[in-house]
Amino acid sequence: MLRLAALAGLLFSGPVLAHGGLSNYTVGETWYRGYDPDTPAENQLGQPWMVQRQWASIDPIFSVDDKSIACNNPGTAPPSYIPIRAGDNITAVYWYWLHPVGPMTAWLARCETDCSDVDVNAVGWFKIWEAGLLSGPNLAEGMWYQKQFQRWDGSPALWPVTIPATLRPGLYMIRHEILSIHIDNRPQFYPECAHLNITGDGDAFPPAEYLLRFPGAYDKDDPSIKIDIYSEENMHTTNYTIPGGPIWDGFGVVDKYCLGC
Repeated sequence: MLRLAALAGLLFSGPVLAHGGLSNYTVGETWYRGYDPDTPAENQLGQPWMVQRQWASIDPIFSVDDKSIACNNPGTAPPSYIPIRAGDNITAVYWYWLHPVGPMTAWLARCETDCSDVDVNAVGWFKIWEAGLLSGPNLAEGMWYQKQFQRWDGSPALWPVTIPATLRPGLYMIRHEILSIHIDNRPQFYPECAHLNITGDGDAFPPAEYLLRFPGAYDKDDPSIKIDIYSEENMHTTNYTIPGGPIWDGFGVVDKYCLGC
């Protein structure tokens, strides 16, 4: 854990990556180092500062049925947790992000025991945040949150998400996913997972209909996933439904990022 003052020098010390990747997390002013696929795994795995699940590469996952879609071929689990209170923000920090089109989502899954022992493909994930098409004349030319997320000035791309304030305390996994749809009928999934120790006074937990598994949460024929944003039909489309169902914010359903729905 390091303070944010040290972030800039550490953030860009590794090689430049093709798509970008989730490299660090911050809660308040505290920085938590993530997994670096360009550093030997033996120098990272098992280290007390490691909070992010080992991920395979910066390359996309193309199939909704790929087991790696849960946490990017999770490999070895970390020994540590990011401490955070329900109602506080956790910010995912990326080296940079290349693609401009498609939705971004964040999920939680409760671990009844140590998250290191949990099968990421068997737990119930529930969506706590999403952002997609924000404005614009159509899907190809519109302003997506993913494009707004990009940084080309050398500053890190920051993705803040609020943990639902009423959530029951416990050990959880957090999952960030970027879905890029800039190539027709060739969706690209970029998921990352880390471990959280959530504290607080709440006792809420989403009902069963919010709990989804990966794979299983997405249908390969979902028109929001199997899509050609440049088609004649979509050149006149001004709304986009983010896949994966509604989000759970601790109280109810929020659809504020489903423009036009």
